Amino acid sequence: MKGIITVLGKDKVGIIAKVCTYLAEHNLNILDISQTIVQDYFNMMMIVELTGATKSFEVIVEELQLIGTEIGVEIKLQHEDIFNIMHRI
Repeated sequence: MKGIITVLGKDKVGIIAKVCTYLAEHNLNILDISQTIVQDYFNMMMIVELTGATKSFEVIVEELQLIGTEIGVEIKLQHEDIFNIMHRI
């Protein structure tokens, strides 16, 4: 099972480190990653493997949102299937 993580917000030091550290600690493998900075705004999209996760999907979603709040960005995790259906049109 794969998930799509998006991170959006004002750029600052440590965003990638914070998110990637969380993923590594919970056995979520990054399959693909893309990030851009437009003026002062940070945008990152990741495809991650959820199969080996040490916590449930729902808990991971909540904890990533809390990390986002702590560092001042918005972090969302969606199942790949939901993401694909939403962006099919």
